[in-house]
Amino acid sequence: MKFLKITLILLISINTSVKADSKKNIIENLKKGGNLIFIRHAYAPGGGDPENFNIYDCSTQRNLSESGKIQSKKIGKFFVENEIKIKNVYSSEWCRCKETASIAFKNYETQKFLNSFFSSKFAHNKKSQMKDFQKFLLDWDKKTNLIFVTHYVVISEIFDYASSSGEIVISNKNLKIIDTLETDY
Repeated sequence: MKFLKITLILLISINTSVKADSKKNIIENLKKGGNLIFIRHAYAPGGGDPENFNIYDCSTQRNLSESGKIQSKKIGKFFVENEIKIKNVYSSEWCRCKETASIAFKNYETQKFLNSFFSSKFAHNKKSQMKDFQKFLLDWDKKTNLIFVTHYVVISEIFDYASSSGEIVISNKNLKIIDTLETDY
C-alpha cells in the first residue's frame, strides 16, 4: 500500500511538471510569432442555434453565459500576461464568437469563412468557406500571430480535432497542430 501511495505521488508530481513545461513551450512558441491561433468561442450553453436564428440578432442566438464571459477574460489575460504579440484577431459573425473576441482582445474583425456550418441552414457554405480561408492565408506574412475565434465545426474541419469551449489550438503555417491549451470557465 505504501508503494502504491509513493508511486501515485510521483506520477502526480511528474505530470504537473510536464504540464508546466508544456505551457512554457507553448508560450515560447507563441512569442516567436508565425502561428495561427484558433480559439473555439467561450462557453455558450447548449448546442447549435435555435430555429429562429438570425445572424444579425443576438437575442435569437446561443450566447455566452457568465462563465463564458469569465472564460473570455481569462483567454485575453493569457495573451497579455505572457506578452504574446498578435497582429490581428478575426471572428465568426456569430454573436458568441464576436463577444469572445471583444472581451478577450477588444479589437477584431469578422470573416465569413469562420462562420459555423453546423446547421442544415448553413451546411452548404462549408466548401466555399474552407476555400476562402485558404485564400486568406495566402496574404498572411507568416511572421506574425493571427487569431481566429470560431466554432467547433470549423476547427474540426481544418484539423480533424475536437476542441472544447474556449480551447486555444495553435498551428503552424502548414495547419499542423503544434499544441493546445484549455481555458476553464
